[in-house]
Amino acid sequence: MITDYSIQAVAINAIPLIFAITIHEAAHGYVARQFGDNTAYMLGRVTLNPAKHIDPVGTILIPLVLLITGSPFLVGYAKPVPVNFGRLRNPRIDSIWVALAGPGSNFIQALIWAVLLICLMGFGVEEKFLISMSQAGISWNIGLLVFNLFPLPPLDGGRILSSLLPARQSIALGKLEPWGFFIVLALVFTGIIGSLWMEPLMAFFKWILYLFTIPLQMIFGA
Repeated sequence: MITDYSIQAVAINAIPLIFAITIHEAAHGYVARQFGDNTAYMLGRVTLNPAKHIDPVGTILIPLVLLITGSPFLVGYAKPVPVNFGRLRNPRIDSIWVALAGPGSNFIQALIWAVLLICLMGFGVEEKFLISMSQAGISWNIGLLVFNLFPLPPLDGGRILSSLLPARQSIALGKLEPWGFFIVLALVFTGIIGSLWMEPLMAFFKWILYLFTIPLQMIFGA
């Protein structure tokens, strides 16, 4: 359980989290624009300005509660980027790429933090703040990646599943969207989503990170 509530401890987690969520949402809007929908861009959501994306509950309250309670995984969310799927050139296929953009950006960020951590340790840098921030960056991004892939709308995994299902099943799944976040949060705080979804998939993606960083680890003899 976390007991250090100093400004430094908050910064160690807040900086990677803000980057993770901001880039995640901006990526959705950017890819949507590439496929024909300008909605997010016109509303100023294709930006790295955190103020445009922060949600008081999802970006601050929930991550803080998880940190304080010593949760084995770290998740959060921002204000969803508006996407008009009807404006996409090929809505059924393009919506999958739009949905994947957010989790994909989190994987890339986790990889960058992993590379930074390996370099810091490889060069013998013992700055605890940077090392801890790199570790937090990996944890937050892998957590957000896996959390958002949960196959229930309005999460990205739900969007992907909806696009892959036949029309009737897709419509039925879409009817859950108004209640989706409440269902997911209930699963989070009861521990169900953690043991059955978060923990095994986070372990899998950390293994993928390990594979990507093997060449760099070999250079430093890690």
